[in-house]
Amino acid sequence: MLAAFANTLRIPELRKRIGFTIGLVFICRLISMVPTPGVNWHVLEDAASRMRETGGLMGWFDVFSGGAMSHCSVGFLSIWPYISATIVIQLMTAVIPTLERLSREGDTGRAKINQYARYLTLVICVVQSYLLATGLESADTLKQFGINVPLVDPSFSGLPFRLLTVLAMTTSTMFVVWLADQITQRGIGNGSSVVIMVNICSRLPTTIFVTWQRYFSVGGENVFELVLLLLVGVLVVMGTVLLVQGVRKIPIHSTRRVVGSKTYGGQSTYMPLRVNYSGVMPIIFAQPILTFGGGALSKIAPEAFARWPFLQSCMSGLQVFGARLSDMGSGLHIGCYAALIFFFSYFWVATQFNAVRIADDLKRNGSYIPGIRPGMGTAEHLDQVMTRVTFFGALGLLTVAVIPQVLGGLFHIPWAISSFFGGSSLLIIVGVALDTLRQMESHLLMRNYDGFLKYGRMQGRRSM
Repeated sequence: MLAAFANTLRIPELRKRIGFTIGLVFICRLISMVPTPGVNWHVLEDAASRMRETGGLMGWFDVFSGGAMSHCSVGFLSIWPYISATIVIQLMTAVIPTLERLSREGDTGRAKINQYARYLTLVICVVQSYLLATGLESADTLKQFGINVPLVDPSFSGLPFRLLTVLAMTTSTMFVVWLADQITQRGIGNGSSVVIMVNICSRLPTTIFVTWQRYFSVGGENVFELVLLLLVGVLVVMGTVLLVQGVRKIPIHSTRRVVGSKTYGGQSTYMPLRVNYSGVMPIIFAQPILTFGGGALSKIAPEAFARWPFLQSCMSGLQVFGARLSDMGSGLHIGCYAALIFFFSYFWVATQFNAVRIADDLKRNGSYIPGIRPGMGTAEHLDQVMTRVTFFGALGLLTVAVIPQVLGGLFHIPWAISSFFGGSSLLIIVGVALDTLRQMESHLLMRNYDGFLKYGRMQGRRSM
């Protein structure tokens, strides 16, 4: 494998692509370090460090933004508005006939859909950056995070600060989106996924420092715990690779056709159905719902319903329920988290996996599944297989997702460490790394070099 990595530098085109990708990633990281004008980011960094220790949505977002939240940088939103817009467009494609027709028109239709995603990204950036600027000025919002001093310079607050924040963050996000497109076209890997992976990996130095303080400083924890953690980390990474790479192979036969003097078809192949078809989407959907839902319920004031004893008792129960739901180590939180992951796994498959279209395409091309009637029979068979496969995919996804919460809640491992032992962070890192290595391997094999693996082959994954 080391020889294969050395060979990547011997191919001029591949060497240029790798250098180009590293250069643009460096620019993306610089953007995430430039503070927003008028914000006292030193105070915000102290509050963000406390939020990272407890995990939750803010700690999760700080990891995915590559620490941009701690500095309230102009790259605070990073590429996530574009990811959100892409997800919305994908979901709308399943229910809007116009978008569905565009998705079947090849490169032209996909380019049009991508243009719609850019417009929606712009709208999301404006809305999110304006709400963020308003929240930074609000004293009530800051007190919820333990910040008792103004974050915005009083002489600069108001409409000028909000407009400047909207302009700076929107421009930065659209520029990062453009850089991600350049990585996809002229670099290595899917640009959007690479940017997110680099943001996550940028927190590794902090993780290493926290680990050193916990296990090697004077009065630190038992080093035996660190050995167990490393063993768990190796097993989790192995399981994550299997989850990302796992497919259910459906045999496909094509009928033999004779056109003139040539014979077409008559071949046997297979259709790969991914075990984790929904990728990291269920975790991305489930975590904010639990955090916002639990936080909203825990803020209920039962004393406001003192006139109605029964209603007051109900509100008091909801308040306790919300507090337990917000506790990442509680059984209630993990149970609801599991239910939401299963729900969104099946929801994503139901909206994105079109068995009827696949069956029609197979029938049109003269292909069939042995022993299954073409047409609706094939569609029903694919639905049944995908339903069973999705169950095991959701079960594996749940296992990977709850490991950081179990480590933090039961074993009191800091969030800076436990967040890299599972969850969406590890899934994204493994998936993007495999996809990038697959592209590099294709360049090597095309020029008669050995690949990264002597046995088997490396499968890619769908981009986010």
